Amino acid sequence: MFCYKKLILALAAVILSLTNTSIAYAQEPVLSADAAVLMDSATGQVFFAKEPDKRRFPASLTKIMTALVALENGDPNDVVKISKKAASVSMGSVIDLRAGEEITLENLLKAALVCSANDSTVAIAEHVGGNVENFLVMMNARALSAGAVNTNYANTNGYTLPNHYTTAYDLALIARQALRNKQFNRLISIKETTLNWEGNKNRTLEIRNTNRLLREGFPGIDGVKTGSTPRAGDCLIASASRNGRRLIAVVLHSNNRYTDAANILNYGFKEIKSYQVFKKGEQVVSVPVMEGVLKEVPLITQSGLQIDITDDKISLLRKKFLFKNSVMAPVKSGQVLGEIICSLENREVGRISLVAGDDIERKSWLRRKWEKLSVSSGINN
Repeated sequence: MFCYKKLILALAAVILSLTNTSIAYAQEPVLSADAAVLMDSATGQVFFAKEPDKRRFPASLTKIMTALVALENGDPNDVVKISKKAASVSMGSVIDLRAGEEITLENLLKAALVCSANDSTVAIAEHVGGNVENFLVMMNARALSAGAVNTNYANTNGYTLPNHYTTAYDLALIARQALRNKQFNRLISIKETTLNWEGNKNRTLEIRNTNRLLREGFPGIDGVKTGSTPRAGDCLIASASRNGRRLIAVVLHSNNRYTDAANILNYGFKEIKSYQVFKKGEQVVSVPVMEGVLKEVPLITQSGLQIDITDDKISLLRKKFLFKNSVMAPVKSGQVLGEIICSLENREVGRISLVAGDDIERKSWLRRKWEKLSVSSGINN
């Protein structure tokens, strides 16, 4: 006899397996880094974060801001005369600057970003800011303008000091600002180059980029900067571009910064999808219209809203609707009457306006008077 019970159980098992397959989510990468952020360079949206707002030492990631301020306020073709102060810097990576010699700002920037030279940043600061102290004021002001409110610079190169700090999230914001600068992008993509001094053809220095991902050709890699001190640990900001998307990976105090950065970049490029939250013209709610010929006006989305998100985060998306409980006639179609703000893990990821979906005229003066009299006298229309 044919066993219907076994057939039903078999079908149920197949359906369950298909269901489980369809809702399976990719696991977020497990990192050795104490703090990390994955950010979209174009939008600033965060797709992955580990201790993003905890205060950290930035090490030579500091030099990203040093270079950005110099590029925005100086001329790379300027010839810089090296001071005794710049020449006296000897700790960590240096290019052996000597007092009185001359070198272009361009070469100093290459030294700072490609081989992470500490002495070059002091020469940069003195030339662009007049002195290091003034340049630090410029660096801190630029950090604030980038939204990096939990960052403070006390030097130009990243030496560890109690009042020299940042966060993984702030560093992603700062890198995003720097990547908008064409000259910065050119400098951080250099694998190897030769530094040349002015007035001395024999004074040259071969340097190569400290970013191993760049040297070894990680797919799409185009920057940015390494950093390392005993207190900060091994740090890296890496950017890569694939299929029209550019991502910024920040890893701080990592046991393997290159593997960590590669893992979160690969995760982002593989798992981030475009998700349509609202379509253009979608009715969201209706609100009462005071003194209107119609009692309500529909509020519709002025535009569509798509956000980039991983499947496992869609359930965490929050939508905040802002609109008045009622509006006064007349109402014009397309009139902005509210907005929707979407956030993910307490960070805004998009917003759109809510507009009136119809024209609603105001009732005539005579009709308004009659209705008031009717209400006061208890007359039913």
